Amino acid sequence: MATHTKPEIKARTFGENIESDLASRFLRVVETAAIASAHTMGRGERKLSDQVATESMRQTMDSIPMRGVIVIGEGERDEAPMLYIGEKVGAEFPDGTEVPEVDIAVDPLEGTNLCATGAPGSITVLAASERGGLLHAPDCYMEKIVVGPSCKNAVDLDAPVAQNLKNIARRLHRDVEDLVIIVLDRPRHEKLIADIRAAGARIRLIGDGDLSAGIAAAVEGTGVHAVMGSGGAPEGVITAAAIRCVNGYMLGRLVINKPELEERIVRMGIKDKNKIYEAEDLAPGKQLIFAATGVTEGALMKGVRFFGEGTRTSSVIMTLRTGKVRFIDSIHLEKGPDVRVKF
Repeated sequence: MATHTKPEIKARTFGENIESDLASRFLRVVETAAIASAHTMGRGERKLSDQVATESMRQTMDSIPMRGVIVIGEGERDEAPMLYIGEKVGAEFPDGTEVPEVDIAVDPLEGTNLCATGAPGSITVLAASERGGLLHAPDCYMEKIVVGPSCKNAVDLDAPVAQNLKNIARRLHRDVEDLVIIVLDRPRHEKLIADIRAAGARIRLIGDGDLSAGIAAAVEGTGVHAVMGSGGAPEGVITAAAIRCVNGYMLGRLVINKPELEERIVRMGIKDKNKIYEAEDLAPGKQLIFAATGVTEGALMKGVRFFGEGTRTSSVIMTLRTGKVRFIDSIHLEKGPDVRVKF
């Protein structure tokens, strides 16, 4: 097999217009991954669904002019054949043309079980920043509270659940009984669920997908007022990127309950295992891009829809510095003389 040496290229950090340029390119990354995984929807093959989404993301990112590094991905190199932590992605130019240096966090298919069973809430998602703009979170649980802009500084991870709910209700000018709180349906949340119900709030239990739930909680009009409980720390970093773009509020704390996790955070340079992170700590980048496409129906985005002449996708793309949140409905037409666009 022939081998070749990649040419040395000059690199640069985000420039004045790079954020907007990469946003449109990253939109294509999550769209193609969503379409690929949607072809497997309902087949009960969660590993296949994740595999095709990951392969699609990797292939599309390698066509983008950038020097990208995966800082949150499918796992360590030995565990993940593709989009592993530390993997380099992006296109390089033989003539030394400058390209941006980008840190990238991906969840190629959040809600693999949801896609495999055809349940709502599965998405493909990506966040990106300039170098150092995303926390390299260990693969462990993270306690989280996510709320909208009106509830900034109104919640506390160490406060009683009832007190947090009262504070949220007060900021939203409604009764606790009118609140809807999303919680992952897990045995570890048994007490949390009981406390929320005892306080009088309503609960929407979800099987997977606390990342998309967090975004829904930070956007008005979704009917979701908060997300509480513990979920993946890597997903928490990606959520934080979106939360910053929509001016929401988030608190997170790593759950370090095993000796191997204690050792790992030391190697990663995390000194205080009890530190409470805000979104600005988890995604401190000055320029952030968040992109997601629905695979199955969700609160913010519709799922991928196939028709005879093409495919329709529903996506959201956010950029921090340019201050844009765009909901994008796209029709991807097949080539042919009789193609028709359907509403």
